[in-house]
Amino acid sequence: MRPLVLSGLALALVATAGAAGYWAGDRDLTKIPGNPLPEILALLGARPVVAEVMVDLAKVTKPAGPVIYYRDPDGRPAYSAVPQQTDDGRAFITVRASEDVSFDLPAAIAGADTAPPPSAEAPATRRIVYYRNPMGLPDTSPVPKKDSMGMDYIPVYEGTDDGGSIVRIAPGRLQQTGVRTEAAVRQAVLRPVVVPGTVELDERLVTVVTTRADAFVEETADVTTGDRVKAGQPLLRFYSPEITTAGAQYVTELKADAGSRRLGGARQRLENLGVPAAAIAEIERTRKAPLTVTWTAPRDGIVLERYAVDGMMAAAGDVLFRVADISRVWVLADVPEYELGTVRPGAPATVRVRSHPDVRFDGKVSVIYPQVSMQTRTTRVRIALANPKGLLLPNMYADVEIATGNDKAVVAVPDSAVIDTGTRQVVIIDRGEGRFEPREVKVGLRGAGMVEIRDGIAEGDRVVVAANFLIDAESNLKAALSVLTAPEAAR
Repeated sequence: MRPLVLSGLALALVATAGAAGYWAGDRDLTKIPGNPLPEILALLGARPVVAEVMVDLAKVTKPAGPVIYYRDPDGRPAYSAVPQQTDDGRAFITVRASEDVSFDLPAAIAGADTAPPPSAEAPATRRIVYYRNPMGLPDTSPVPKKDSMGMDYIPVYEGTDDGGSIVRIAPGRLQQTGVRTEAAVRQAVLRPVVVPGTVELDERLVTVVTTRADAFVEETADVTTGDRVKAGQPLLRFYSPEITTAGAQYVTELKADAGSRRLGGARQRLENLGVPAAAIAEIERTRKAPLTVTWTAPRDGIVLERYAVDGMMAAAGDVLFRVADISRVWVLADVPEYELGTVRPGAPATVRVRSHPDVRFDGKVSVIYPQVSMQTRTTRVRIALANPKGLLLPNMYADVEIATGNDKAVVAVPDSAVIDTGTRQVVIIDRGEGRFEPREVKVGLRGAGMVEIRDGIAEGDRVVVAANFLIDAESNLKAALSVLTAPEAAR
């Protein structure tokens, strides 16, 4: 607010001075010895320093310098980079470099109360090392010069910075460039690894239905591939000469040893042939050898394959049915070779399938297979999932997200704070008061928009997270200039 008030005061004094100058010129007072214009301005209440400035302003010179823009002739806030006309056909007014307006008051007008306190090492007493471009471009000069817009190059004095790699930036420029800082925090850095996978059966929950002796299928139950069956549900009935013979021997032993209860090996033979316990109990109850035996489902699950056909002969070991329990399944994810170092057994994993995109299945990595595919350079990772509703079916495609990283809290900064040059990583430290220091760091894991910093900064250090490349460019320019000016300083 105070600069605006001072600007208004300066404009008012300029108007007053102009009027006074016109009045004095009209009356030829400028020829009076001693030039009374300063005294007249003093009578109007102007400070002596202001009066001197106004006298200099009264010496109007012809505008000089290149055309920098065009403004509205009526003073409206309308500007153009090229010649333009108003709606009524009037041309915009040309503004040259010497006519451009600055809102910064001269130190003499601002007064001692607004000027910074004099330093024991004022710039006037220090040697000028070089002049730099006023727009921040990488251009310097050993002598004073102007840029293409007529702006003076800014002198850089010896000892104006803190030395080393610290860069000073004016607060106004910081605001214009959008520099933003955040504090380094201590947190766990987790990075999800998203890979494809497929649903597979749990190998431990797959069972085949077969016979241990040659048999002839008499009848198969109304069960087909894909049907769900319960444990103990009948699947087929067959005749086996070997089982029938063993059953007859068992009946004979039961009748012969009814009093002593001493049985031979017939029962053991039936068990070895895989006869169900219910069929053996039926022989003991009826004292009759069965001609056919009913084979039942060994577990709950779905029928994956059915090979049994009425009237067929099945040799010992032939597969008649394959039944799998899908209440628990595996998801085999293909993890790229370069990601294997971040995946560990027990890591949380999330699985989604395309048929149920709104359903999330949570599990953990149980096994990392000890081999890499030669074709795809990936390694399979097994995730065991509960599947009580049977939504996951074998060979389904799945999207797998594995949480990698370390649960231990580490020093971390946002991704945007790290400048990676290819050979090193740098962050910009905010030292306060417009001072910034580029610092080389060692990075670790990345994830969730954060980067682990293993060395270089500590928790609480403020780092630049926006427009940091501008400060890094300024630092590189400073380093290059320090090398160029070193021989000159030595002379």
